[in-house]
Amino acid sequence: MADNMTVNREMFNDVMVPNYNPASMIPVKGEGARVWDQDGREYVDFAGGIAVNCLGHCHPAMVSALQEQSQKLWHLSNVFTNGPAIRLAKKLTEATFADRVYYANSGAEANEAALKLARRWAIEKHGEHKQKIIAFTKGFHGRTFFTVTVGGQPAYSDGFGPKPGGVDHVDYNNIDALKALISDDTCAVMMEPLQGEGGVVSPDVEFVKAVRELCDQNNALLIFDEVQTGFGRTGSLYAYEQLGVTPDILTSAKALGGGFPIGAMLTTTEIAEHLKPGTHGSTYGGNPLACAVSEAVFDIVNTKETLDGVKQREQWFKEQLAAINEKYNVFSEIRGQGLLLGAAMNKEYEGRARDFLLAGQEHGVMVLIAGANVVRFTPSLVISEEDVKEGLQRFEKAVAQVVGQ
Repeated sequence: MADNMTVNREMFNDVMVPNYNPASMIPVKGEGARVWDQDGREYVDFAGGIAVNCLGHCHPAMVSALQEQSQKLWHLSNVFTNGPAIRLAKKLTEATFADRVYYANSGAEANEAALKLARRWAIEKHGEHKQKIIAFTKGFHGRTFFTVTVGGQPAYSDGFGPKPGGVDHVDYNNIDALKALISDDTCAVMMEPLQGEGGVVSPDVEFVKAVRELCDQNNALLIFDEVQTGFGRTGSLYAYEQLGVTPDILTSAKALGGGFPIGAMLTTTEIAEHLKPGTHGSTYGGNPLACAVSEAVFDIVNTKETLDGVKQREQWFKEQLAAINEKYNVFSEIRGQGLLLGAAMNKEYEGRARDFLLAGQEHGVMVLIAGANVVRFTPSLVISEEDVKEGLQRFEKAVAQVVGQ
């Protein structure tokens, strides 16, 4: 039995490193798109654990997969393989461009593997000169020192001493800037097919196609970071399908486990061959528990019903957010795709996204921000229409409160 120690928010400050500043309430239970805190207050969850809880909280298929696997095998290490890992990899490769899968525990680790693989491929295939990586300003690729350097937000990477070298940044959607920078020394271009943390910024389809062409012309790999966009979030299994552009390497995490930590890097046979035994690894990567849960999530997400349902839910959100905005005039636009949506502040409310998040909590709805100017919504992909309506009614009260202040 768990210790019945009573915890409160003040204890967090006493025992945790202060790199987070969590809400004043502590959630204790979740079901579907609803969450309850210690005081029994109920919230509609439009945050989804930052695009992770793609089937909501405690989905029966996930609970059952975890319970079943927990009585068979928890952990082996990669000295051995296991059934769930192989089955999931088979499903992922059959559903995507990829032939090979590497497992990790998080998006940052999947991206770290992608970047190391790209460098290894380039150096072995083309020589030591080919090691430059190009990424995009306001991009986000994780918090390891390599991935945070490739991410285009200096606020996250400054202040830790010398950064890994050979990394350059250009503005998203600016093909001329990329054209000017890319060369025979470039080993990879890394991008999100829709920027999440950077403000929910969609790419121009022509821009993405031009990036692919420039990579081909310069023998560089195209890496798609689909940690946030992937696994149904935009209305297809992966966002690259909707852009009509295929990457060489794709990374996946967040929704991949529906709440159980797992990450994956997907690539082709030819590129994968450059990670020979001993070149890279992960103690927990491909863990049977994680893969069993992920397989259960895959079987629900990768269906016409769920993916079409995401597009339907996108319309519910966009229509109701537009109606709220007509009344209160706080957003300049509602952007994004599927259930990765952002309400961008207009000039009058610039820099105040967090005020809406905090007011939302007061009124029983959980939302996110993407920078200081965008309120972000990443709810469950199977959230009911009733929950969307109820959550947005609460969000409207939060908007009214902020406007009235």
